[in-house]
Amino acid sequence: MACMTQPKKWHKILNAGSTGFIVVILLLLSTPEISSQDDLNVMQIRGVNWLHWSDLPNALYKHITAEAYDLLEERAGMVSEIRSEEEWIERQKHLQATLAAITGPFPDKTPLNAKVTSVVERNNFRVENIIFESQPGFLVTSSLFIPKIPDGQQAPAIIYCSGHTLEGYRSPTYQHKIINLVKKGFIVFAFDPVGQGERLEYYDPETGKSVVGGPTREHSYPGAQAFITGSSQATYMIWDGIRAVDYLFTRPEVDRERIGITGRSGGGTQSAYIAALDERIYAAAPEAYITSFTRLLQSIGPQDAEQNLYNGIRHGIDHADLLSVRAPKPAMIIATTNDFFSIQGAREAFSEVQDVYLAHGKPENIGMVEDLEGHASTRKNREAMYAFFQKHLNNPGNNADIEVDILSEKELMVTTTGQLSTSTGSETVFSLNSRQAEILAENLSESRKESEAHQVSIIKAAKKLAGYRAPGKLGEPVYTGRILREGYRIEKYFVRGEGEYVIPYLMIIPDIPGSGSLIYLHPEGKAADASPGGPVEWFARKGFTVLVPDLIGTGETGPGYFRGDAFIEGTSYNVWFASMLTGRSITGIRASDVVRLTRILNEYHGCDEVYALAKGEMSTVLLHAAAFEPSISRVALLAPLSSYHSLVTTRYYSPRFIHGAVPGMLESYDLPDLAASLAPRVLMLVNVIDGAGESDDQSEMDKDLSVIRNAYRQRASSGSLMIETGPDLNKFFQKWIK
Repeated sequence: MACMTQPKKWHKILNAGSTGFIVVILLLLSTPEISSQDDLNVMQIRGVNWLHWSDLPNALYKHITAEAYDLLEERAGMVSEIRSEEEWIERQKHLQATLAAITGPFPDKTPLNAKVTSVVERNNFRVENIIFESQPGFLVTSSLFIPKIPDGQQAPAIIYCSGHTLEGYRSPTYQHKIINLVKKGFIVFAFDPVGQGERLEYYDPETGKSVVGGPTREHSYPGAQAFITGSSQATYMIWDGIRAVDYLFTRPEVDRERIGITGRSGGGTQSAYIAALDERIYAAAPEAYITSFTRLLQSIGPQDAEQNLYNGIRHGIDHADLLSVRAPKPAMIIATTNDFFSIQGAREAFSEVQDVYLAHGKPENIGMVEDLEGHASTRKNREAMYAFFQKHLNNPGNNADIEVDILSEKELMVTTTGQLSTSTGSETVFSLNSRQAEILAENLSESRKESEAHQVSIIKAAKKLAGYRAPGKLGEPVYTGRILREGYRIEKYFVRGEGEYVIPYLMIIPDIPGSGSLIYLHPEGKAADASPGGPVEWFARKGFTVLVPDLIGTGETGPGYFRGDAFIEGTSYNVWFASMLTGRSITGIRASDVVRLTRILNEYHGCDEVYALAKGEMSTVLLHAAAFEPSISRVALLAPLSSYHSLVTTRYYSPRFIHGAVPGMLESYDLPDLAASLAPRVLMLVNVIDGAGESDDQSEMDKDLSVIRNAYRQRASSGSLMIETGPDLNKFFQKWIK
């Protein structure tokens, strides 16, 4: 059925009497008739933005963080009510359970199979270069720095966690602190985080570099895949640290009651996490990391995958909790005033943690030191760190920072080639996570055998995991202008979305409407396919009224200023991490707006039947929206991803699919399940692609497509499913609308 040529409200005015009729005619006559050469912007009038929404390109990040601030404010209010030691103990129990839940489950402890590969002797200490297995086949390169210890005596030990340096703990900055600690009588155990030092997981022997980029990308690229399976990069890295403590416990020269941990930047992250989750660590001094999520989101934004716990903010976790959970064991925040990790956030976190230690009667066990510097190590901070460990690990001495001779790269080489991948080989985060994805795929396969119950469960799970919110009361569309083209016109509107942002959209209205309505989604926004002679025009000439939006983060509403430290091939992983922290997803937010636009078509534009078409990465959004909204009667997906199982099990996947992923989805559903839920509605899939963005591996894609085929067959609607390949899109369009 055709849509009304004007919104319903206008039809009511037209029928209200001659005065209303004259007003509307004057409005229409006064509307500027924009030529087809003019742009398709909705939120501009002759090049000037609507002032209230002048920051619309940053709408996605601001919408996500607004929700985060609400959650963090709720958490802060709850914490501010805690007074007594008993109340704090209950809070700590809650934190322990929550942290265990969102970082776990950890694997079983298996033999470390530690092997000393070489030994370096210095005048007053020696270094043992060691490989151990934190999980079977998952190798960790490390070095144990051992001072001269009298026979039969034990020394305190400190685990040193490296920040985001390519060389790991071999960095001169990190070696300086390590060797200073050793010269002060501490055993120091330093290990390479995954993606750094000798553990590059995407190492190219020809170039000697990582294929995906530096350490932050080495973490975020596989880390995104881990989130999709319901795990995290942090989980793997924390487990390495816990197993490092296990290794120290095997050494006779280590005093098990005097274990400390420290590290700077990304090492500050790791040391805070590991200390929060391993009670055997007595003293912790994270450096250049602790702040607050509020200040982090307000300033530099969420960082790479290792620094984000699964749904952390949604579960009420802030940086201060990483220290509060272990009170009254000694802890110290090391900070600098001009760090990009907000010093204000660090001070606020310290103030909160102080209350916990005061309640426990141990205010002397929590400290903070700061110095005037950027994101760097300073002499003052180093000496404060030495003094902290000397006091709390009962190893008194001079805390002066001294000049030391650092070891060469060769002396600290643990493997024969300088990389695990080219020497002994090792499992990677990708390989371990892929194995988990296969287990989840088998679970889904079993669940699908009970088709009706499975369909009910996956829709429920998809709504929850995606953070989908059904639209409430619809806002009234605001009309901003029109463009005349031969055979049709383009009306410009915007309407309020899920939050305080707006959705600009175009209504392409044929001169002789008659075929119904279509929502057309493009990953680059409304203007991408709306040029004369383009696909949108093809539908208009077939009589369709076409709504083409800029979903949040696209077109006029994006992509925004914030990119982050994991901006890979045009995709900001960090924005996606932000949505994950709040328990939402970009797909869930967009799917809600697609459903909103579907209802706008009906309520304000008089369209009774709605078709929907999506290209590329927007296919995931439309699949979710259509699964949640039965009034979308036909769906067409052009170059859709076959499944997120395909993406997670593809080592070199296409980053453009990340914003369409729902964290944790593979634990409960995948894209073929959503597509199967549409039966018996008409569904067309054209040129399906895999996680690499290719169509070469037909056998794997056929497994995904078979799920959809089986569902349509079971509902006696095989004729409603069309799976096509080829370049002639107009031919497929014609078949779809027939």
